[in-house]
Amino acid sequence: MMLLFDYCRSSAAYRVRIALNLKKMPYEQVPVSLLAGEHVEDKHLNRNPQGFVPALQDGDLMLTQSLAICEYLDDAYPESVSLLPGSAADKARVRAMAQLIACDIHPVNNLRILKYMVSELGAVDEQKTTWYQHWIYKGFDALEQILSESSGQYCFGDQVTLADLCLVPQVFNANRFKCELSAYPNIVRVNENCLKLECFTNAHPDLQPGA
Repeated sequence: MMLLFDYCRSSAAYRVRIALNLKKMPYEQVPVSLLAGEHVEDKHLNRNPQGFVPALQDGDLMLTQSLAICEYLDDAYPESVSLLPGSAADKARVRAMAQLIACDIHPVNNLRILKYMVSELGAVDEQKTTWYQHWIYKGFDALEQILSESSGQYCFGDQVTLADLCLVPQVFNANRFKCELSAYPNIVRVNENCLKLECFTNAHPDLQPGA
């Protein structure tokens, strides 16, 4: 049984929950509360020196970083559904979409950045929201254009891929911060299609331990 060290509203952990569900991998969740500071306690720092979630324990192996974990699951358990398409070129296209979200949008908008803006820079809620929405829109402008060429039911044709695992948590956060998404019909459509699948709905933050 794998152990997923998890926080319900972490976008990165959300991705991994979807991946595990999609691949039908049994796992046990161990909540690590970011709000209570459990991620910076020694117990968790021994799992992940960065103090981030998720961390995934598979036997004696402890893994960190959500995209690395997802690709590990693909490589280590190839008998289950793949998160990436077959050809090298198609894999690169899917990884590019995933990284646009996970490496360009998410890092500047995650909890530690927002807390720093408030505690150290004196940002008020309105400024924090403006910052958040700005980076969502910059990233979604580019992603919408990519999806106009690559998407079918999902980000890459009609196969659920790593890109969709990144998209759904980011749309969830965009809605939390009241981003206006009418300019992004492809993003909205793909997100709605994903949310028809149990692997996505069962990973929703509101359904997790500690929510």
